[in-house]
Amino acid sequence: MASGWGITGNKGRCYDFWIDFSECMSQCREPKDCAFLREDYLECLHHSKEFQRRNRIYKEEQRKLRAASQKTDGGDGKDNHH
Repeated sequence: MASGWGITGNKGRCYDFWIDFSECMSQCREPKDCAFLREDYLECLHHSKEFQRRNRIYKEEQRKLRAASQKTDGGDGKDNHH
């Protein structure tokens, strides 16, 4: 990865993030000064924030669908037996 070559022989998709992070680490006094660049690089590699966001969106969509389904069924989640 750090060589800059991707799997197809072109520049790797995260290489620019790596360069920024690497330059910061070589010039900073404290590693925490480069935390945001590290975070960007790791997100590029693993997409963990993207997946978390997609999951939150999916769960919210499912919640709305269930709520709409209950509304159309005439139920509000409570037993209405008399």
